Amino acid sequence: MKTVMFKKALFTLLFLSSFIGFSQSLALSKDAKVSILTCGLGNETYSYFGHTGIRVLDPGNNFDVVYNYGTFDFRTPNFVMKFAKGDLQYFATVHSYADFFNEYTYEKRSIYEQELLISQDLKQKLFDQLNAVLDSEERYYTYKFIDKNCTSMVVDVVNKTLGGNVIVKKDDTDKTYRSILFPYFDGHFYDQLGTSIIFGTKVDQMGTRIFLPFELKNSLDKTTFQNKPLAAKSKTLLEFTKETPKSWWNNIYTYLFILLFVIFARNKTVDKIYFSILSLIGIFFVIMGFYSFHQELAMNYNVLLFSPLLLVLVLFSIFKNKLWTYRFSLINFVLLVIYFLFLINKAHFFITLPLIITSGVVLYEQQSATKDQSR
Repeated sequence: MKTVMFKKALFTLLFLSSFIGFSQSLALSKDAKVSILTCGLGNETYSYFGHTGIRVLDPGNNFDVVYNYGTFDFRTPNFVMKFAKGDLQYFATVHSYADFFNEYTYEKRSIYEQELLISQDLKQKLFDQLNAVLDSEERYYTYKFIDKNCTSMVVDVVNKTLGGNVIVKKDDTDKTYRSILFPYFDGHFYDQLGTSIIFGTKVDQMGTRIFLPFELKNSLDKTTFQNKPLAAKSKTLLEFTKETPKSWWNNIYTYLFILLFVIFARNKTVDKIYFSILSLIGIFFVIMGFYSFHQELAMNYNVLLFSPLLLVLVLFSIFKNKLWTYRFSLINFVLLVIYFLFLINKAHFFITLPLIITSGVVLYEQQSATKDQSR
């Protein structure tokens, strides 16, 4: 397996270097076509939202390639830390269309194509620009979940070629980024929950930027350039029906079962473990908010639910300090009420509501058990 992967990587490297050299001064033929490819959703984390590429097909010069802005290297030193911090370098690559098509066939993900109806001069300009990027430091960019990704980079390079802000978002501009993202996690409950609670206020802004592949696809259908449609009607090059995965554990039922167990166990040890887990998650949110360059992780109000102060409550409970156990139970209960009121109009209200109820019940019981003894 490693040998195969090495050969594939080597072939890609050789293809990339030879193609860049070949294409630097290549004039596209009159039959050349430039199109935007939108790839379907997958069930791996990196593929939940689909993918965007730019295809350049030139029968006259006998080549058919796809430019891709969504490449990263798992072998990057400190990969996980760089990704978490938000300074992981993504880069642009070019592949043969045949390899691209075979990869998505293997992954059972659809491919849709929208040909750009632009002049020969603009096709050439876009082609030259893509190749210039591949042969310069502009090939690398710092990935940002909303502002810089495989889709937004394609929008930027096409708009730059067209000389203005031609491609803009047409639909769902009255929805928040959080609301737009929420349905993409169908069949991945804990990913949906995790994403909901780790993101802060930035994703509650109105989603006015194109940042997802199918947003670009839908916008292209409604975009005009020089009083004509910018793109031809979408063609389906490859079609699969996305299979929603089924898991005995990754679903809402295990989530509710665990929380109901916490409520009905009425056990001090279980309560301490529950609050300890929530507080450690909250401490992680606070650290990431300061440590990471990802603006999506900053100003995370979900820390009101996952309050680090719960750990203080647990410590006072362990040391049997009734007065301060009661006080911190009350403080955390107030924070929970504030969080509930703030969350009512948010997309992740219902997915976090069971956690709010569980914490509320346990905190109330903690207050009731220590109220009289704290006086």
